[in-house]
Amino acid sequence: MGQVFEIPETTIAAVQRAYRNGALTVRDLVQAYLDRIQDLDRSGPELNSVIALSPGVLEEAERLDRHFAEQGELVGPLHGVPVLVKDQIEVGGMPTSYGSEIASGHVPDEDSTVVSQLRKAGAVILGTTTMPDFATSWFSTSSRSGLTKNPYDLSRDPGGSSSGTAAAVAANLALVGIGGDTGGSIRLPASFCNLVGVRVTPGLISREGMSSLVTPQDTPGPMTRTVEDAARLLDVLVGFDPSDPYTAVNRIARHEGSFVDGLAEATLAGRRIGVLREAFGDPADPDGARVNAVLEDALSKIRESGAETVDVHIDELMHLVGFTSLYNTRSHEDMDAFFASRPGSGVKGMSEVISSGRFHPKLDLLVGIAQSPASPRDDRDYAERILVQQDFQRSVMSMLADLNLDAVVFPDAKLPAPTHEDVMSDKWTCLTYPTNTVIASQLHFPAVTVPAGFTDNGLPVGIEIMSAPYDEKRLLLVASAIERATSARRKPQF
Repeated sequence: MGQVFEIPETTIAAVQRAYRNGALTVRDLVQAYLDRIQDLDRSGPELNSVIALSPGVLEEAERLDRHFAEQGELVGPLHGVPVLVKDQIEVGGMPTSYGSEIASGHVPDEDSTVVSQLRKAGAVILGTTTMPDFATSWFSTSSRSGLTKNPYDLSRDPGGSSSGTAAAVAANLALVGIGGDTGGSIRLPASFCNLVGVRVTPGLISREGMSSLVTPQDTPGPMTRTVEDAARLLDVLVGFDPSDPYTAVNRIARHEGSFVDGLAEATLAGRRIGVLREAFGDPADPDGARVNAVLEDALSKIRESGAETVDVHIDELMHLVGFTSLYNTRSHEDMDAFFASRPGSGVKGMSEVISSGRFHPKLDLLVGIAQSPASPRDDRDYAERILVQQDFQRSVMSMLADLNLDAVVFPDAKLPAPTHEDVMSDKWTCLTYPTNTVIASQLHFPAVTVPAGFTDNGLPVGIEIMSAPYDEKRLLLVASAIERATSARRKPQF
């Protein structure tokens, strides 16, 4: 099969064309990814990105091949698309441990809504991917799986908390992947691993069966090598789910048609793009200067492609990001509530996790959450945080409207991926790492990251593209045009 169809960097559209013209079967594709997982994840560079493989995955592939042979049509829009799913999102009949060794024996009876939607569309669930305990880090530090390697520099972290999905999709161990994003857990690792990552307006995609961190901010989402493939996943994932009342916002969004529509013709001509300079790296820091250089090059290409860029400013940005953070206000209650609904997981609550000592030692956020009030009502500033957050949202939406901006852009993080040594020595912790992804998260805004380029020492840098709630269609059009302008995606070399 390898002589007929090239696996690395392929897309959903290319794979399905190959199915239709007989150049490829689902079984062949699944086996090719299983072989790559064995060669690159289990051995060779030992990326350590995949926790568990789905039992019966080859039989499922054969069932799809039989359907196509007998019916002459694909079962759905994701027919034969091999997907890796973050360990935060439940897969029925497979271990789902939320990154924690405490829950390593937990096997849910039912699929999460996201996984159920993927299966109904014809996708094949290859397996589950690594993540830090309970999604509480920007890094891969996990009591369940240890450290995951960045495919572009094995000494560096792939980012968190969707660590394994990022490393695996970047290394072509699956066609696409699913991550989860509360403060940036899709976009940060996507930027560190030269991927596209999409955070939708919270509620557009169901969180049923996905462990919580900050419920109003949580969302699953696509991690892919192209904007088009992310859009194809969104076509399947976005929609109302009665099991998750937050998805009622789909009534407001009223998305129609396909998210893929118009991407091939998307252009930057006539677009007005805000540039949030205060989110750039410190030019006096060599690594910050490297990130800035990549962003400036990308902005130059964006302007050459017809966009107008406008420097923008958000008053008291860092104060607002800090004050409106709800990790130490409501995460404790949200996380405990989720695990109370999963008595079979073995996780009794965050305080019990910390007192047991059964968590990765480099998880300062998890410790902080466990030590925070068990109810947000015990934070005397809770109401003020929510009120300030609403003012924050209105001020940024007013800026978008007043300046007639299609989007605002900035680097996903002020620094490139840290080394494992940096993380293990506490040079950087979750609470000190300078990520910008929290801006969109705490605004409850959607955002897309696409590859911007590489630093002069070979590390990927992502450019984040943010706009107002329910503006995903426009964001994807802008992201597709920027993707075309930068042409920065390239596969890692091992």
